[in-house]
Amino acid sequence: MKDLFEKIYRDKGPLGKWASQAEGYFVFPKLEGHISNRMKFQGKDVVTWSINDYLGLANHPEVRKVDAEAAASYGSAYPMGARMMSGHTELHEELQVELAEFVNKEAAYLLNFGYQGMVSTIDALVSKDDIIVYDVDAHACIIDGVRLHMGKRFTYKHNDIESLEKNLERATKMAEQTGGGILVISEGVFGMRGEQGRLKEIVELKKKFNFRFLVDDAHGFGTLGKTGAGAGEEQGIQEDIDVYFATFAKSLASTGAFIAADKEIIDYLKYNLRSQMFAKSLQMQLVVGARKRLQMLKTMPELKAKLWENTNALQSGLKERGFDIGTTQSCVTPVYLKGSIPEAMALVKDLRENYGIFCSIVVYPVIPKGLILLRLIPTATHTLQDVNETLDAFDAIRARLENGTYKRLSASVAAAMEK
Repeated sequence: MKDLFEKIYRDKGPLGKWASQAEGYFVFPKLEGHISNRMKFQGKDVVTWSINDYLGLANHPEVRKVDAEAAASYGSAYPMGARMMSGHTELHEELQVELAEFVNKEAAYLLNFGYQGMVSTIDALVSKDDIIVYDVDAHACIIDGVRLHMGKRFTYKHNDIESLEKNLERATKMAEQTGGGILVISEGVFGMRGEQGRLKEIVELKKKFNFRFLVDDAHGFGTLGKTGAGAGEEQGIQEDIDVYFATFAKSLASTGAFIAADKEIIDYLKYNLRSQMFAKSLQMQLVVGARKRLQMLKTMPELKAKLWENTNALQSGLKERGFDIGTTQSCVTPVYLKGSIPEAMALVKDLRENYGIFCSIVVYPVIPKGLILLRLIPTATHTLQDVNETLDAFDAIRARLENGTYKRLSASVAAAMEK
C-alpha cells in the first residue's frame, strides 16, 4: 500500500512543477495599490491589463462610500447561517428581484461564489438519467460541475454548431433510452479567447431537439448588450436562455454571483443547491454593495461606453500593427505570438521591468505548444495613453522575440526545463 502523499511528492502537477521558477512573478504575483489602470508590481508602476474590473467600479468613490457604510452598519458577519436557516433578509430578496428584472427573467437567486455556484447549479439541474452536452472549451467551473454528473455527458467542438448537432442526436437517442432530458451548456463569452458563444444558433436547434440551455455569462454581463444585460441581450435571444448565470466578480467588481430563470425553476434550485443550502449566506455588506453597483450599471451607460472606447482603441491598434488577436468578439483581448515557454518568461519579464506593462501570460498546456498568449482586459479606467504605451511596448517585444533576443536570454531556463 502506498502513502497517499507519494504521488504529490513525485509529481507537483503541470503548473506546480515550475513553482520555483515562476512563483511570485509569473504566477501568484502581488499587484499593489488601489485597483485601477495603473498599479504597482514589485515597487514599479505598471499599466495593468489583468484586472477584470470592466466598468471601473472597484475603486469608484460612490462604490467605496457605500461599501464602507455597509461594513460599518453590518460588519462582515451578518447575516449568520445559511439562507434556509437564519441567513435570509429583505435586502437579499430585493437584490434578486432587481437582478431578475435586469436580465429579463422571472426570478433570480444569489450565489456566494461564481465557481461553486455554477458547479452546484449543474449538479442540481441533472439526475443520472439526464445527458449533458457542453462546449469543449468551457470554463473549469462548468467542467467540475459536469464531473459530478453520474449520467452521460458529451462535449462538442468549440463553437461548432455542426458538432453540437451531432452530439444532440447522440444525446437524444440516449435520453430516449434512459427516460431523461438534455442540458446544453455554453458560455456567453469564452474568457480566454474572447469569442462569444454561438447562443443564437444554439437556440435555433431547439426547433429540432428537446433540450434546456444553461449559459455562463461571467464576461458578458455588464459588457455586452444595449443595457449591459449580457451576451443573450447582445444576440437577441435572452428569453430563450433557460438558466442564466453571471458573476459579481467582473463587471460588478465584488464577490458573489446569481442565477436567473423562470420562477418555478428558481424555486426548485433554492431548495436543491447544495452550495447554498449548506453554506453561510452572502454577507450583507456584499449585498448592499452589489445593489449599488447594479444601480450604477443601469443608470450610468457612460461606463460601458468608455470601456468599449478603450477596447476598440486597443484591439484596432493591435490589428493595425499586424498582431494576431484571434476572433475575439468581446472586451477580452488575446494577443498570440510564437515562442517557447522560456521565451515567454523572458518576454513577460521585459514587458514588466522595462516597459511597465502588466498582462497575463498563457502557455502550454493551456494552449498548444509553441504559442504564447498575452491576455489583456481593457476597463473603463484605462486611457488612450495606456493604450498607446502598450502598443509601442508590444511592437518592441515582438521585434526582440523575432530576432532571437528572448531565446538567448532564456537559454539557461530552457536548459533547466529539459533536465
